[in-house]
Amino acid sequence: RKTPHQIARGRVIKLATMAAQAQQLTVPTEAELLQGQADLWRHSLYYMTSMAFQCVVKLGIPTTIHSLGGAASLPDLVAALSLPPAKLPYLRRIMRLLATSGVFAADNAADVVTYRLTPLSWLLLDGVAVDGHPSQTSCVLASTSRHCVEAAMGLSDWFKKDVAASPFEDLHGVTLFDESMAEHDPEIDAVFNEALASHDNSGFLTVLRECGTIFQGLESLTDCCGGDGTTARAIMEAFPQIKCTVLDLPRVIDSVPADGVVNYVAGDMFKSIPPAQAVLVKVQHIAN
Repeated sequence: RKTPHQIARGRVIKLATMAAQAQQLTVPTEAELLQGQADLWRHSLYYMTSMAFQCVVKLGIPTTIHSLGGAASLPDLVAALSLPPAKLPYLRRIMRLLATSGVFAADNAADVVTYRLTPLSWLLLDGVAVDGHPSQTSCVLASTSRHCVEAAMGLSDWFKKDVAASPFEDLHGVTLFDESMAEHDPEIDAVFNEALASHDNSGFLTVLRECGTIFQGLESLTDCCGGDGTTARAIMEAFPQIKCTVLDLPRVIDSVPADGVVNYVAGDMFKSIPPAQAVLVKVQHIAN
């Protein structure tokens, strides 16, 4: 054990070292501090972009622009959405922000600014699948839901707690994509599951086109956490010789009507997987 003298000496050495390091610190220039101030506001107000993003999805603005021929002015949007005319200046601010963020494209060539869809907002069209990419509106609504926002706002308190649960689980007492979530809030649980399904199925036709050789020669495949079987049906359409089985939790399988094409099995992939020549596992399921 160290003597009191040795402990005191160690503290003195540590303080001296810290003082020497402090003298070596470089103070930012005035220009750097001004840039830092700008970055401070940018980081502090990032949430406004997310909330504006949620707002246009809830209002259906991408779908409205699409229905108006692919381009719309602010008066066009106000009229089509039956918004109070007094809200036009505020809609202008939101659309300008999201155009800067790449959600929409703004055409300033004419006297009246018009807004068009970008590849991002094409993914937000209600009921429209673009080249095999289903609408991702549920992903936006799930990510910006009050459940996620409230969990994020409590991060500092969560770090101070000696708990193993995630911030979401600690705050709400439930687990995403679990029966506990469905019991806690059936409506938002449906949104999260729809978001997961749309994310899972997004771009899979591209996988079949570009990487289809990995399915050649297969006669059976099990899609773990395959949901409503959209991915399995796409595989069977491209490769009719493959018999596909979808494995998912009982509450998911029970809500899927039998189609006579895909074999649906209720179960838990961590306990048992129906035998097949190949197993399809989506990484985000494991992460969640």
